Amino acid sequence: MVTRRRMIGAALATGGGVLLMRTTLRPAASVAPAASVQDATAAHTHPTGTDAPDPGPDTGPALAPKFTTALPVPPVLSPVSTSGGTDTYAVTMLRSFARILPGHRTEVLTYNGAFPGPVIRARSGRPVIVRQTNLLDDAVSVHLHGSRVPADSDGGPMNLLGPGASRTYTYPNDQPHASLWFHDHAHHMESEHVYRGMAGTYLLTDATEAALPLPSGRYDLPIALRDARFDASGNLVYRMDDPFNRTTILANGRPWPKAEVAARRYRLRLLNSSNLRFFSLRLADGGPITQIGSDGGLLERPHTTDTIDLSPGERADVVIDFSRYPVGSSVVLTNSMPPGPAEHVGQVLRFDIVRSAHDPSSVPDRLRTLPALGAAARERTVVLKVEQAQGAEPRGLIDGKVYDPARVDAQVAFGTSEIWTVVNANTDVPHNFHLHLVQFRVLERNGQAPGPAESGLKDTVRLLPGERVRLQAVFDSYRGRYPYHCHLLDHSAMGMMAQMEIA
Repeated sequence: MVTRRRMIGAALATGGGVLLMRTTLRPAASVAPAASVQDATAAHTHPTGTDAPDPGPDTGPALAPKFTTALPVPPVLSPVSTSGGTDTYAVTMLRSFARILPGHRTEVLTYNGAFPGPVIRARSGRPVIVRQTNLLDDAVSVHLHGSRVPADSDGGPMNLLGPGASRTYTYPNDQPHASLWFHDHAHHMESEHVYRGMAGTYLLTDATEAALPLPSGRYDLPIALRDARFDASGNLVYRMDDPFNRTTILANGRPWPKAEVAARRYRLRLLNSSNLRFFSLRLADGGPITQIGSDGGLLERPHTTDTIDLSPGERADVVIDFSRYPVGSSVVLTNSMPPGPAEHVGQVLRFDIVRSAHDPSSVPDRLRTLPALGAAARERTVVLKVEQAQGAEPRGLIDGKVYDPARVDAQVAFGTSEIWTVVNANTDVPHNFHLHLVQFRVLERNGQAPGPAESGLKDTVRLLPGERVRLQAVFDSYRGRYPYHCHLLDHSAMGMMAQMEIA
């Protein structure tokens, strides 16, 4: 188990080690047209230059009084067609303006103009087709994070959709329920694109989940958490490796919002959609939180905790029973992970208990049964590291190499199971690890059995400085080339990605 001290130490490392890498991919607070991703330099700097002056610290906290705006509920997309047993959606990527800070309009990059991005609700066994049209100036690539999809619909870093072009992504949904999300993955550009808004939610359900008496409907809330940095005019400021200055905490695209809730159980689907920030979430009064799921859907059994830890890209499905609070009271969801001033990054959102309500929901003692892990055909080790030579730009490395889309780093036999030991070789920089295509099981963390939060299916796992995690995955769905990488997106933009070929 990871102690709180180690978690906080890792967050301080995020603000002390990796932040020595002050690479700027673009002039701050701008969204300039991009050259082809293939033209990006070996140092991973954007062709528009690196010499923009730093605009100063985040002024968002001064522009946004806490707990005054309502927590938005992301819009749910309706299919344009449901014929042939397939749900078809039309999505357009475009620049838009969002009212994030009171009295300001902020330019953002969006799916269908929504900030935060929209929600697609899907069902296992029923395919979804998404027709994506790119009206941005940059090439993009749409990745459905946590999904089991053919390689040509995976949204890999070099599978680009150019400006003005359209592409159809096919999602068979031949996997169990899970709270997934989709985001941009164009290499060297994914960090800034996601930071400026290119992320949405994909909720996949199935008969197993639907049969449970969990909170549902208006009592089932997706909440995407992240940090941001704003200038005095309310513009998003993007600079590489900048969590020290990203001190405005957003929940569903609003700074420190308030959520009016009834005195009953709610299901909260928490997503850390930050580029670099780790969250350690708890109720201000230390009240109980029941975790029922992780990246790949429900756990086998719920567990009660007072803290939920999420690295970038990770999800946690939790139930909070607000009936323990009297109507008219409030409780704040807090964050104990730096960097940044505690009065800003230490608060996330406030729940206001405004009414009583009938509550037929419950959390069963047994949620699902996970398949047994079979014998592994192979074991391999993957080493993550960020390094910076004197006078050089930082590089993100996997097994000592920067990502090369022409290189296959791991040959995996189709239909087999493998055990991967993932190592963080840095002593002062945290990472995490995301495998495309598969949901895996965590076998060990630093030689110990995983805690209950990591006992289910995962697609992203945190690695604090010096940590190692053993995981097991089965590669029996699709053949082709898929990436694996650090999901601290500034690290993957530096080249901390590799590629496996399943054949």
